[in-house]
Amino acid sequence: MTAKTGICIPTYNEKENVIKIMEAVHEVFPDADILIIDDSSPDGTALLVEDFMKENKYAKLKVRKEKAGLGAAYIDGFTKLIDEGYEIIFQMDADFSHQPHYLPGMKAKIEEGYDVVIGSRYVKGGGTKNWNIIRRTISRGGSLYASTILNLGVNDVTAGFKCWRASFLKKVISTPLVLSGFGFQIEMAFRTKVAQGKIFETPIVFPDREEGESKMSGKIFKEALIGVWKLKLLGKKIFG
Repeated sequence: MTAKTGICIPTYNEKENVIKIMEAVHEVFPDADILIIDDSSPDGTALLVEDFMKENKYAKLKVRKEKAGLGAAYIDGFTKLIDEGYEIIFQMDADFSHQPHYLPGMKAKIEEGYDVVIGSRYVKGGGTKNWNIIRRTISRGGSLYASTILNLGVNDVTAGFKCWRASFLKKVISTPLVLSGFGFQIEMAFRTKVAQGKIFETPIVFPDREEGESKMSGKIFKEALIGVWKLKLLGKKIFG
C-alpha cells in the first residue's frame, strides 16, 4: 500500500508560479496531495489556488493571517498534514528551484528506512545553475560554517528541499522553534541530529527561480549566521 504523501509549499506573492508548480508536481507524483501555505499574499496567490482547487482535488490551501516567516509557515503546514494522517511529508519551494522530477526518488529513500532525505547541492552530482560566484560562495560558505560549528555532518545545511518520515518529523517539531526565516533550515538540520535521525543527501541541481523575485536578503543571511550560536548554546535542551 502506498504511504499517504503530502507536499508543503509555502507561498508569498507567487502568482506567477503557484499553479504551474502544482501541475508539474502532480504530473510526476499523481498520488500526492499538495498543500499551499500562503501568508495572505497581496498579489492574490491564494485566490488562484482556491479557483484551482475546484477542479483539482489533490490541491489544498491554508491561508495564514500575516507574513510570519518561512519556518512558521512550514510548521503550520507540517502540523496540518501530520494531524491528517500523512505518513511522508515533503517541503519545497514554489519557484521551480526545487525541481519536481526529484520527488519520487526522495520518497523511495524514506521507504528504504531514512528519516529525512535532503535534496543537496553540495554532494557529488549536485550543483547550482545560473548563480554568480558571490552567491555560490556565500551559500556554500554559510553551509560549511553552520555544519562545522554544530558538528552536523551534513553537506547542505541550508537546503530547503526535503522529504520527511512524518513520525520522525513530529518529534523534530515537538517544541517551539528558536530561529525564523531561512535560519529555520539550519535549525531543522540541528534538531534532526539531536533526535538522532537517519539522514540521506541526494544530489540535486538547483537553478535560479524562473518567475518572481527571490525572498533572500542580507538581513535573513545575517540572522541565520547569528542563530547558529543560539543553537550551539542550547544543544540537547532544544527539546526541553
